[in-house]
Amino acid sequence: MAGWNADTAAGPLGAGTVTLVEGTSFCISQANGNIQPGLPQGVFFEDTRILSGWDLTIDGQPVEPLAAETKEPYRAVFAGRVPRADGYADTPLIVERQREVGAGILEQLTIRNYSLKPVACDIRISVEADFADLFEVKEARIHRQWDETREPGDGSLTIRASWQDFSRGVLITAEGANATVGTLTFDVVIPAQGQWTTRLSAVPMVNGKSPLAPFAHPAPGELSASDRRRQEWVSRIPVLQLSNRSIERTLRRSYDDLGALRIEDPAHPKRIMVAAGAPWFMTLFGRDSLLASEMALPVDPSLALGTLQTLAERQGKVVDPASEEEPGKILHEVRLGVSSGLALGGKSAYYGSVDATPLFVMALGSASRWGFARETIAALLPHADRALEWIYTYGDKDGDGFVEYQRLNDQGLINQGWKDSWDGINFADGTLAEPPIALCEVQAYVHGAYMARAWMAYDAGDVDLAAELRDRASQLKRRFNEQFWLPDKGYYAVALDKDKRPVDSCASNMGHCLWFGLIDEDKAPQVAERLMSPQMFSGWGVRTLASDMGAYNPASYHNGSVWPHDNALIAAGLLRYGFVAEAQRIATALLDAAEYSGGRLPELFCGFNRTQFTAPVPYPTACSPQAWAATTPIFLVTSLMGYDAHISLGSIWIDPALPESYGNLHIANAPTGAGPITIDVAATTASIQNLPEGLALHRGHRPWITELVAKAKLRQEE
Repeated sequence: MAGWNADTAAGPLGAGTVTLVEGTSFCISQANGNIQPGLPQGVFFEDTRILSGWDLTIDGQPVEPLAAETKEPYRAVFAGRVPRADGYADTPLIVERQREVGAGILEQLTIRNYSLKPVACDIRISVEADFADLFEVKEARIHRQWDETREPGDGSLTIRASWQDFSRGVLITAEGANATVGTLTFDVVIPAQGQWTTRLSAVPMVNGKSPLAPFAHPAPGELSASDRRRQEWVSRIPVLQLSNRSIERTLRRSYDDLGALRIEDPAHPKRIMVAAGAPWFMTLFGRDSLLASEMALPVDPSLALGTLQTLAERQGKVVDPASEEEPGKILHEVRLGVSSGLALGGKSAYYGSVDATPLFVMALGSASRWGFARETIAALLPHADRALEWIYTYGDKDGDGFVEYQRLNDQGLINQGWKDSWDGINFADGTLAEPPIALCEVQAYVHGAYMARAWMAYDAGDVDLAAELRDRASQLKRRFNEQFWLPDKGYYAVALDKDKRPVDSCASNMGHCLWFGLIDEDKAPQVAERLMSPQMFSGWGVRTLASDMGAYNPASYHNGSVWPHDNALIAAGLLRYGFVAEAQRIATALLDAAEYSGGRLPELFCGFNRTQFTAPVPYPTACSPQAWAATTPIFLVTSLMGYDAHISLGSIWIDPALPESYGNLHIANAPTGAGPITIDVAATTASIQNLPEGLALHRGHRPWITELVAKAKLRQEE
């Protein structure tokens, strides 16, 4: 997802941590709601930690956690109890904390006294704010010392800090508190069988001055800003009902998480994009945001458009080895904090991604099918053409027809595909591949980009450009199947290394090539068989690397783990080539896995066999929620529905192959660009109501772009 080298990996958050997220803001705390200084926890706003300590004690005792439940992605309730000083097990004091994250945090603290006598309590919240950059926290390398001032007030504490030309601040308010420079205290007597409540907030300050507004506790009966934002989102996305309540819960959780991961373009607040994932990647990522918005097209096509428009404005213009920017290249990630020197490439925008650029063109082709105005898509075509120019030149520097990567500086990512950990690309014997590296799935993305742009060219009447791109795609497919196929092994090499040797490990990457139709028909059965072999399929999903490979490690990031999004693309590819039972098996395994984490799939989990452990083994630093993982259940179900649209062709397609165990599926308010429709699916039968005028329903799969281009070619030749 968001890459790392050997020295930049994220440390574990610790057992029982709770992560809340809303837009680019997030909060990581312990199971009792406290934020412990010295750990990768805190309240983060625009890549800066505005609270590094938030420690509640009662009569000097920490609260013993009982339960923590995330009500919405941005809100949680914590329950705990106050240990008795006399050593008795039971205590009459129960603590409840209701917390919401947004531009800071809002918290309501309630202590209930279940005894028959009043209880006097010394309640304290210790506050720390180090204003550390996200990268400093993530990698545990906090070195900057801010010049800090603290101003206690009547029920408030203002903390200001400066470093060089930067200033930060946070305003903390607590109703009824006595504030000192580091503590909020309450001396209260809680009546017998009564309760005591207060409300607190911590809000960032812009440029260290006036507090950011508005983010405050709503009045009784009113919705919070986050609730209103969620309500607006829910009103325009599909409403679903499924007989299988477990899968229904997972899909609803995916909707909620996707809604919480939406972020705004600061220059265009109405332009909404998808952030990569919490906790460390709540920002725009080229690859992640493009793929997630592609997978979410049937839910909200506007996410793809907002992502494309924002990436287009930041498309590379110059050659900069430090940030790896190149003309036409689509960025890898954007950061907002002051520690740009700690970010990849040492700048706020980093371009070290080999696949974001072809994925941009592919995603534009997909978005163009979902009913956006022709001029809206046309405005992005020059950016698509600049992306293609990057593919021809900077992407293929040696002119062999394949797109390769090699980092341009010692701080950039060593590996620049989706498996971007430092050891993610290796030979069957475990030896690391050396760059320049041409990944198999990147060639599939490039093929998809050629075909997507060719179709848009045909659609606009530009026959010459369409023919050129069609020929490029044809040549790429031929060369790929000649040079990446390993006939003695029955699968495709994961890559070609610097010497053009096939990197012969058996990896999941080749499944992406199925999705784009890059694999020859006669080779597809062997690929499907290998992907579903015991060495690759764990019972919970397809592993990133087969268990008989030299670098296999079920608890690694990319060398034997199971990634939900990877499996979703593989399942879609298997369906494309007619392997329905195999796709159903993958989808069902992943949806089973989601049951063990409250309906939410994490970024990845370990690759241990399902026969070894009764539940998927968590990967310690997996992001959750994460954009790819949130869209995986959506993409799996819509793929098995065979549901797709091409509004400019006036057509909706549906070709369901849902397993019977899923039960009946009812979807209302499904967007088409021309008006919402209602869909009912039961196994292999389907019906659609409220089809807008001008749209026709077709049984069967939507014609692939390769098929549309081929038909357009035939029409030109007639």
